[in-house]
Amino acid sequence: MRMLPPAVCLMGPTASGKTELAIELTRRFPLEIVSVDSAQVYRGMDIGTAKPRAEDLEVAPHRLIDICEPTEAYSAARFREDALGEMAAITTAGRVPLLTGGTMLYFRALQQGLSPLPQADPAVRAAIETQASVEGWATLHRRLQAVDPVSARRIHPNDPQRLQRALEVWMLTGRPLSELQRGGGARSFPYRLLKLARAPRDRQLLHRRIEQRFHGMLDAGFEAEVAHLMERPGMTADLPSMRAVGYRQMWKYLTGEFTREQMIERGIIATRQLAKRQFTWLRAEQDLVWLEEGPQCVEQATERLADFLIQ
Repeated sequence: MRMLPPAVCLMGPTASGKTELAIELTRRFPLEIVSVDSAQVYRGMDIGTAKPRAEDLEVAPHRLIDICEPTEAYSAARFREDALGEMAAITTAGRVPLLTGGTMLYFRALQQGLSPLPQADPAVRAAIETQASVEGWATLHRRLQAVDPVSARRIHPNDPQRLQRALEVWMLTGRPLSELQRGGGARSFPYRLLKLARAPRDRQLLHRRIEQRFHGMLDAGFEAEVAHLMERPGMTADLPSMRAVGYRQMWKYLTGEFTREQMIERGIIATRQLAKRQFTWLRAEQDLVWLEEGPQCVEQATERLADFLIQ
């Protein structure tokens, strides 16, 4: 293990301050940042994804942001391939990859690989949609709990796209999606890892940050950003990019389905639910160093990193 090159993962829920910490660490160590964010890959989705500001990117460039159009699909398998390529380039240059973000599935895919998942089956999907129209998505969510409780805990009953996919995988393979996502058959991960987590222990503090950040996004022009995206050829509400937290709610507001108050309330709630799912993933991570909140966070991370890099 000591012969492998080093890499660092900085994980945490949304609005926990990962980006600020990552940038500070690049000032102290020979690190280069690789973004682990399933929404920041899309060009034109800047405000709602809390993409680093231009001045921050000048100080600490982030790889794997702005790499595809919001009309494209981007997968965990593609992320693994892209991230390993960027990490190899960073290591070859004599520096250390710092992977930071909140897409926990991507962190797991990077470390463990992904078992091949079945392609979408139109007949199976149509059958699931028919069942949902008759019984309701809440009933199908209870069915998922019976066959794949791990996925059911991560998927909200009001998230039909992910719920449909989890049920589809079960119906096509007879195996839970969560089991297949644990990986298998992929080549080994060629790095030794230090895994850090920045996550406030006080959930109310995190909830306040989430609410403040959402209102800050609105003040920064989030509505205009989504309106501009809606004008692009090929953009629809059911694209993977538009299922990102905040974007779905703003789309419904701009099409008249939500009032402004509903959009704000549901956007904040959806972000809190995302943070809850991220905590669930984090608790399952092995060898994770939980950083203290407050001023000591940077110094604790610095000490851990210094010890790790001299091994």
